Amino acid sequence: MAEDKKLKQPDVPAKAESTAVKKGKDGKPIVEDELSEEDAELKNNLEMLVERVKESNLGVQNTALEALRKEIRTSTSSMTSVPKPLKFLRPHYDGLKEVFGRWPSGANKTLLADVISLLAMTMSKPSDETPESLKYRLLGSAEEIGSWGHEYVRNLAGEIGSDYQRRQALASSAAKEGKDVSKDDMADLLGLVEQIVPFHMLNNAEPEAVDLLLEVESLSSLAAHCDANNYSRTCQYLLSCSAYLPEPEDSQCLEVAYEIYLNMKKYPEAMRVALRLSCIATIERTLVKCKDKLEKRQLAFMLARQGVVMNLEDPTLVGEDQEVVQEIATNSKLSEHYLALARDLDVMEAKTPEDIYKSHLVEGRTPSNTATDSARHNLATTFVNAFVNAGFGHDKLMTAAPESSTEVSWIFKNKEHGKMSATASLGMVLMWDVEGGLPQIDKYLYSTDNHVVAGALLSVGVLNTWVRNECDPAYALLYDSVSKENAAVRIGAIQGLGLAYAGTAKEDVAELLCPLVCDEANNADVFGFAALTLGLVFVGTAHPGCTEAICQALLARPEADLENPLGRLAFLGLGLLFLKKQAAVEATVEIIKTLNPKVAMYAQLVLESCAYCGSGNVLKVQQFLSACSEHIDKESDEYNTHGDSHQGVAVMGIALVALAEELGAEMAVRTMEHLLQYGEPAIRRAVPLALALLSVSDPKLTVCDTLGRLSHDADEEVAMAAVLSLGLVSAGTNNARVASQLRQLSSYYYKEPSLLFLLRVAQGLTHMGKGLLTLNPHHSDRLLSPTAVAGLLATMFCCLDMKATVLAKYHHVLFYLTAAMQPRMLMTLDEDMRPLPVSVRVGQAVDVVGQAGRPKTITGFQTHTTPVLLATGDRAELATEQYIAVTPILEGCIILKPNPDYIAPTAA
Repeated sequence: MAEDKKLKQPDVPAKAESTAVKKGKDGKPIVEDELSEEDAELKNNLEMLVERVKESNLGVQNTALEALRKEIRTSTSSMTSVPKPLKFLRPHYDGLKEVFGRWPSGANKTLLADVISLLAMTMSKPSDETPESLKYRLLGSAEEIGSWGHEYVRNLAGEIGSDYQRRQALASSAAKEGKDVSKDDMADLLGLVEQIVPFHMLNNAEPEAVDLLLEVESLSSLAAHCDANNYSRTCQYLLSCSAYLPEPEDSQCLEVAYEIYLNMKKYPEAMRVALRLSCIATIERTLVKCKDKLEKRQLAFMLARQGVVMNLEDPTLVGEDQEVVQEIATNSKLSEHYLALARDLDVMEAKTPEDIYKSHLVEGRTPSNTATDSARHNLATTFVNAFVNAGFGHDKLMTAAPESSTEVSWIFKNKEHGKMSATASLGMVLMWDVEGGLPQIDKYLYSTDNHVVAGALLSVGVLNTWVRNECDPAYALLYDSVSKENAAVRIGAIQGLGLAYAGTAKEDVAELLCPLVCDEANNADVFGFAALTLGLVFVGTAHPGCTEAICQALLARPEADLENPLGRLAFLGLGLLFLKKQAAVEATVEIIKTLNPKVAMYAQLVLESCAYCGSGNVLKVQQFLSACSEHIDKESDEYNTHGDSHQGVAVMGIALVALAEELGAEMAVRTMEHLLQYGEPAIRRAVPLALALLSVSDPKLTVCDTLGRLSHDADEEVAMAAVLSLGLVSAGTNNARVASQLRQLSSYYYKEPSLLFLLRVAQGLTHMGKGLLTLNPHHSDRLLSPTAVAGLLATMFCCLDMKATVLAKYHHVLFYLTAAMQPRMLMTLDEDMRPLPVSVRVGQAVDVVGQAGRPKTITGFQTHTTPVLLATGDRAELATEQYIAVTPILEGCIILKPNPDYIAPTAA
């Protein structure tokens, strides 16, 4: 009986209930919430007003409604909890709806609709019809929507989005049935949107305004609501959204942000968006609109860093400052700025490979310098020397004067194809210094040894990477050697062209190499390198001539050539043409599907991986995971038909798609852990390279630990990939933890020549440019450089089959990394382009998109004087207000102008 009484307690009248004393488990009485006198009075007052609304006298109705609206409105100014008027009016919700249905049209009815619309916020239930709060708002008065409070506006915005989708679904089903669909069906919703968006924009709720316009597909109207106070937060949110939206909405977000920046005359920010869009017309428009001389120079620095080549001889683009802008945009001063950074940090002295190996620190067994494999050891030394002294113009192996006349040049201490890489390494040491470097390389172009000539041709390409010279020496030196008889010389010239003109879309290269690609008489390696060079030069352009040539060659080539690891580079070349082009690749994929099934799946996944690079497209990630989930037995018919090489490409595809933003990259890293546990051998061999692609020059602890574990894997090819990936992950960071790991591994693998070679290369990469260079394709707040991505992919796809490429005679593919090498510096310049040392704060970047107020953009900062080094994920800001930066993101070469309002602090 006691339990029955407890259940019936809610029905007891209030007075009787108050006399009953409830006790808790501990026997102490429970104090119940009771209405205060003020609340009881409010409740009675509201109930009286509701009764008067139900009366027939129009004047009484109107007075009661106005009083109700006033009570509700004054309570909705703060929405930390449900306002008391709304709580007390909830029992009368259905009654008021019934009254509304009975009343004839008129002023009182619209006033009542407003009240019901507000009550519906807490009462309405999900249904297949228009949500009730929205329904009664549309039937109510058209007065200022913000007067009902922010929470009401936010609720309406959510209901508009759901109702818009419901109406769209009804319209599409009606269209399928052949019924006429009215274009004005959305007019009432869009009218309400036009009231809500200005309210949000005026009240620091820019993300909510953007979300609403995205829901109703009216984002193009956003620019009209932006002003000097809200444009920055709005554009930041748009740029963040674009990483998570499907096409074409992602591009639409970027285009709207671009227009807003242009309207606000923020040209560096507009150029950054134009570069993300990869649209030459938009880039040109930005240059034309920008009239300020310093800003135009800063835009030229941004174009040079991204690797975009423009026709800057057009006076409408560059104005009167043509000579300086052209010098900046062609990267002519890149070597000068890099060496200035090195001098400032006091790292100009050349390092030897032994300085990197630090054999004296390795306990126990150490690899022998000569006995193990002299040729392989010398080759490793060549690469380590090239990577460590990259861009410094001098070293102790290649450029040092011989101590005696009998001393043999380092090049001839290597065997055959080793001479090619040794000669090519000279180009990396002299990198970016075209005028000073070419005379030192020239003498090797006339050698009687074909491998030395091939290396010299490749060296010319490496030297000219990222730098454009008005004399165009690279093409003049290389084009004739493309048609030579010797295969090594041809490959050297072809690879040199690819590096010298990566990302430039130089038509002369297409005219030279397209016939070569289509010539069936060429070997698979020449064909593969030629197609890859076309992909590098015309990366992300979907060049129709190159696409047609490669497709025709693939259809005409024998199956054996396409199954050759080097012949397959043609698929990557074709994929690079469509880098970040998304749906534009579909027609080419259909052509590729007609190939032999054993290579068709491989080719299709390569093309789609490149096309959706950095898109964050979830459907593509699912497709690649589906390919990875297949269990292919090597004795089955499926293996004989399709093989399993496509699974490695699928793993790389996951990493490529997730490159866009940090959240996707973190999720991809977790996915790799699952693939390692459950994947086939072909998948496990690709996982280290995929992890490296996600964390290039960014040695995160979790990634380094995973790769360290895999470097001891029982599968030798997994261990090889893990060792090289450790080098890529720590490239240019001088990371002490990774360097120590690699030294320990050199002791572990002292009897394994192949693994020891890769270990040495990894050590060279870790100390690349003595810690001044980076391979990370992201810059300027996660702007992705297509040229850098192409260089990384060219190397990594070759490493999917190391035994046939890097560990055979094609180790020179490692020089493709040159296309991704850039100084990781911040150098500040004055108005005359001279270095200007200033104090800057450098710290870890913080994502502040959508946060209220003006939060700090960096954390854990230290104050330095420029030039300074920036690690991946670092951000810098000026420490004083003495100067104003022309661009808000401080990275690379930044122009400063004096702050006219600055007042120097007076001495105490």
